[in-house]
Amino acid sequence: MNGSTKSRGAGSKPGKLRTASSDSGSASSAKGQSKGKGGGKWLEYAALATVPLVLVLGNSMLVPILPDMEKHMHISTFQASLVITLFSVAAGLIIPLSGYLSDRYSRKAVILISLAVYGIAGIGAGIAAVMNSYGFLIAARALQGIGAAGTSPIAMALVGDKYKDGAESEALGLIEASNGAGKVVSPIIGSLLALIMWYMPLFAFPVFCAGSFFAMMFLIQEAPKDGKSEPLPLGQYVKDIGKLFKEKGRWLIGAFVSGSLGLFILFGVLFRLSDLLEKAPYRVDGVAKGGVLAIPLLFLVITAYVTGRKIKNNGKLMRALMLIGLAVMSASLAAAALWHRNIYLLIGFASLSSLGTGLLLPCLNTLITGAVDRQHRGMVTSLYSSLRFLGVAFGPPLFGWIAGYSDALLYGIVAGLSVCALLLIVFLVHPPKQAGDAATAK
Repeated sequence: MNGSTKSRGAGSKPGKLRTASSDSGSASSAKGQSKGKGGGKWLEYAALATVPLVLVLGNSMLVPILPDMEKHMHISTFQASLVITLFSVAAGLIIPLSGYLSDRYSRKAVILISLAVYGIAGIGAGIAAVMNSYGFLIAARALQGIGAAGTSPIAMALVGDKYKDGAESEALGLIEASNGAGKVVSPIIGSLLALIMWYMPLFAFPVFCAGSFFAMMFLIQEAPKDGKSEPLPLGQYVKDIGKLFKEKGRWLIGAFVSGSLGLFILFGVLFRLSDLLEKAPYRVDGVAKGGVLAIPLLFLVITAYVTGRKIKNNGKLMRALMLIGLAVMSASLAAAALWHRNIYLLIGFASLSSLGTGLLLPCLNTLITGAVDRQHRGMVTSLYSSLRFLGVAFGPPLFGWIAGYSDALLYGIVAGLSVCALLLIVFLVHPPKQAGDAATAK
């Protein structure tokens, strides 16, 4: 809600930060309106959507080549897994720092520098593979993770800065859809490139980084800061973040955990489905398996995009869609616990669960990016993204471990987790009628 009298900033002087947020919101709103018609807006959206796409490609495109990496570099399965794990760990540790830097300096600058680091380190990873240097490869992948920290989380904050009056939900929905689409196509791209040479995905990745870099450089203009949005001293900034979570932490943490659980369940279910497809009697692998896994992800992509376009600033609609999404997830996963032995039904239940996730995430993204002022938005979206990273990272191994006991137990547990996320939204997240634009959820 623009300039709501109920909204309070996170600074030591509430009125000061609220005014700064309102002023910068007016500037960016005017800008958003000037570019809100015609193809200019969609070119901006497309440029912003390349950032999460590149982030996804950084890990998912390499999964199909891990067995070849083990064979050609003479490394163990554990060593190969570190190529993925170290990337995620490095990104998770650096994301909050990237958020702070984007708040203090420039979102666009942080994204461009991060994409450059990401791409250059990718070239190093490719050279390491050709040279058969595992140590060099691991170091390059860790550096890629550091670069990744300043990509998608900061793009979310940039959307919150640039777009107002409901346009931010449209852009965030497209970003979430791009994230999902990347997960659909990246294993397929990785498998196809590996047909040329097993290490080709490592060299192809910097090309995608370069495309995103130039799209951001030439198509995105950051909303100008006004005189009341000057960088805060570090001590004041930390104090403000503490006050922000004291005032809004109850619902923010509920939203953070719900989003993390949504992605934990999504990737865990896909991992388990992928594992089942490779085993007898199905024996589906490579591009064919990627096509099957694309079915539930396609439900996520379409639902996230449509949800982002429809919710605008409608807080009542957001709450309804979040509750419906989590209810659909809970019911479909409970059904999977009963009928998991039928692969066709399992694919259907996974697709319904993904649809529920597609209803949930754009609403959470819009509420979180719009709940705080510009001076602190980068840190808040970064903390949220860190929890999302953890959800993605821990989903597959935990699902594999629990599935070793029983698939019925596995789907029963995640159905219970979906109910827990539903209860978090029911009791903690109550958006105002007009949400976003530095609005406050009770």
